[in-house]
Amino acid sequence: MSPNDASPEPAAPVPPADPPGASPAAAPASARPAPGVPRALWIAAVAVLLLGASGAYLGWSAQQRVGLLEQELVRRQQATETAVTEARVLANEARDAARDAAARVALLDARVSEAALQRSQVEQLLQSLARSRDDKVVADVDSALRLAMRHATLLGSPEPVVVALRQADERLAQIDSARVQRVRTALARDLQRLGAVRTPDIATLAARVDEVLRQVDELPLVALVEPRRAPAATPPRAEPAAPAAAAASAPDAPASAAGWLERVPAVTRDVALRVWAEAKSVLRITRIEDPAAMLLTPEQAYFVRETLKLRLLSARLALLARQFDLAQTDLHAAAAMIERKFDPQSRRVQVARDTLRQAEQQAREVELPRPDETLAALAALLR
Repeated sequence: MSPNDASPEPAAPVPPADPPGASPAAAPASARPAPGVPRALWIAAVAVLLLGASGAYLGWSAQQRVGLLEQELVRRQQATETAVTEARVLANEARDAARDAAARVALLDARVSEAALQRSQVEQLLQSLARSRDDKVVADVDSALRLAMRHATLLGSPEPVVVALRQADERLAQIDSARVQRVRTALARDLQRLGAVRTPDIATLAARVDEVLRQVDELPLVALVEPRRAPAATPPRAEPAAPAAAAASAPDAPASAAGWLERVPAVTRDVALRVWAEAKSVLRITRIEDPAAMLLTPEQAYFVRETLKLRLLSARLALLARQFDLAQTDLHAAAAMIERKFDPQSRRVQVARDTLRQAEQQAREVELPRPDETLAALAALLR
């Protein structure tokens, strides 16, 4: 019988595997290998069991660690998202704050510029206030004097300059400084020179022209004047014993008639004297420079008076405007018209003519002197 045909030996029963984690020492005594099993097999089985238990433990432990890592990652991811959101909010706030800061900086720059401008103005004001009181007074005097010169030029009278110089002298007298003595000396010389100037009084001249203008309608014209009747002479009744004395005492008797009057009777002499007196009252001999003045009609006389009024009004306006050449021309023409057209023997005509002649002589332009010495002294003091 061959060895292959021999029946196999009954196999030994395999002990049950130990549960994972069970130590070999904890194995029951019944689990110990049977006496017929090889020792190496038992050792391999135990090693496999130990390895399986270790692998299971390691897998479980790794799984726990992975779960913990996943939780930590999730937590950190949530924290990161929260931080990112907060960072975005902070970035927006920072951007808004930067904009506000830029606007505030621009506003501050504008205010700084304004403050710098105000500071410069204040410095200028302080510098102007820091000037001495004397300089201010001198500057005010110079300005007032120049303004008075303009007024004097407009008015044609040195009175504004004289008033300004007197006021300047009063103000400079209050300054106890040797610097202003030169100015006061020049001021006194200018006052003396201006005081010697005689300018026409425009108001007085205009008043005279107005007075003549009001009397134009009352002045008698040569053509319309009535003959002056002499009082009727009552010849004295001469006695026959003294015919020569009566003839000599008779007014206006011609010298040639004295001889023959002595030889005529008294009645005839009285009649002759009466006829002579009546003839003298009727006849009038007047010397007239302009014969056309005797030919004026009453209607033409109205226009003569109106023409004279226009001349006087033109002269008055020229005086008020200080156009002395035109005023002299109008006054001369008005005086000549009064002398030609009106009765020269009338007292009113004579007074009007003389008034216009005097106004014509006084209406002359006078060159006003300038206070150059005072201005030069003030300019030297203000340097």
